[in-house]
Formats: sequence, structure tokens, C-alpha cells
Amino acid sequence: MVSLRYPFLFSQSPKPPINGRPNVHSRSFSASAVACSVAAAGAAYAISQNPANPFLQNALNFLVSNFCNYSSPSWGSLSLAPDPSPITDPRTGVSFPSVLGDSRRLLGIGLRKKSVLGLKKIDVYAFGVYADDGDIKKVLGEKYGNISVSELKEKNKELFDDLMESDICMTVRLQIVYGRLSIRSVRSAFEESVGTRLQKFGGADNKELLQRFTSQFKDEYKIPRGSIIDLSREQGNVIRTTIDGNVVGSIQSKLLCRSILDLYIGDDPFDRQAKEDIRQNLASLVQK
Repeated sequence: MVSLRYPFLFSQSPKPPINGRPNVHSRSFSASAVACSVAAAGAAYAISQNPANPFLQNALNFLVSNFCNYSSPSWGSLSLAPDPSPITDPRTGVSFPSVLGDSRRLLGIGLRKKSVLGLKKIDVYAFGVYADDGDIKKVLGEKYGNISVSELKEKNKELFDDLMESDICMTVRLQIVYGRLSIRSVRSAFEESVGTRLQKFGGADNKELLQRFTSQFKDEYKIPRGSIIDLSREQGNVIRTTIDGNVVGSIQSKLLCRSILDLYIGDDPFDRQAKEDIRQNLASLVQK
């Protein structure tokens, strides 16, 4: 089994999951991890002072193999196995599948915040960005697969531009965490954010395209806390929108696909740390 691991670095303290009980294992893990780290550090220091002592080396090996072989819940683990475990955002308690469908891998998790009256920011939704690993290797692997990690980091903007401009199948999953959010608010927010990107990439004459997209979010749809909205780019640059598993519309437009993805992985993303996580995991997939 090949695993792709990456850190989720969050500033907020963990919250309980939306649909589930608090994870007792996480608390026990924390104590075990700290104890293991302290013990291993002490053993390593002792070895450095007396490297010829085989007992000390054996003790360190025993500690690592028997007590330190855990995965921290604050680190995401994307497994390429058929049935990988979901990844939980510790800021919101929202869980995301490691894989959507057969091959869309989770690259990173972020949080969309919104200011209220310019005074307070509320958590609106958590989002996960997915991409088809076969498409990534096929489309981006030829260009980036053989360059070093440091070179790839220098090509950060170029890599994301190629990802957004290509026909790679992707999904941005939004999970609502603000319990008082209305579909009208979602529609209004997309009118502003997607409208700005449409103007940025395609000029001012895209009001009809924007209206076609935002009109999919009809007032009849209810989106309580825990609701899921998927924005998926399919083959042929078709953006497909689903709300809680129900397809509400599909629009073929490369410009619209690029504008929506730019909200999450563009030059001014909603969550910069999420974009960095995505960059690291995208690089790992490209170079496999």
C-alpha cells in the first residue's frame, strides 16, 4: 500500500465532529505520542553519548517499533488503498472521504470564513479539493515528474495554472458548518466571488454565464449544517453542481471551471494554508 501523508496545520482548537461522538482515541493518542517522543529523545541522546552500547540502540528500536508507530489525528493520510479512511478537519469536526468515486484523491482541506459587519469572522463551510490521480500523472507528470522538489516549488504558480487550465477531473466539496446559512446567501456569495473571477479571466461580458451558474442554487433547496455541495469539473470542462447528492445543473465552460477553481487554489485563495497542503500533495502525486 502506498500512502501519501501531509500535515494539516490549523490555528483553531478542534471541535467535535458534526455527526459523531468525540474521538476518545485522539485523546489517548496525544498522551501516548508525547510519552513516546520524550522517551525516544532520551534514548537517542544516550546513544549519542555512548554509540558503542548495543543495548541503548535496541531500546530505541523497541520504542519506535512498539509505541511510536501511530498516525497523528492532526496529520492527514491519503491512502491509495481501495478503502482509505476519511480525514477530519480538527477546526470544524467535518470529515472528508480520502477518495471520491474510484480515483479522485483528497489533496487538502480548507475553511471558508466570512466577515460579519466587518467585525467578526464566522466559519461558513469546510472544503476539500480532490483531483483524479490518473489524470494528474498523465497530464502533469510528463512536465513535472522528473524535476526536483526544490525546482517544483519554484514552479508553484505554473503548476497550479496548468492544473486549472487542463481538463483534469476535479471536485471541490463544500460541507456547511454554519447552521443559519441560506441558499440565498450561497447564491449571493457566488455572484460576488465567481463574478469577480469571470471578469478577471474573461472580461466584463459574462453576466449570462454567471447567471446560469448561480441560478442553480434555487430558493427551494435547504442547506442545514452538514449539507454537502459538490462542484465538479468533468471531462470536456463541464462544471457539474450537486447538492446533497442531487445534480442541480451542468454547464460546459472552461472559463467557469477556471473561475471556480481559482477561489480555492488561485493567487488569492480562501485558505492559504489549504493551498500549501494541496501543493505538497499535488507534487507528491506528480512525482510518483
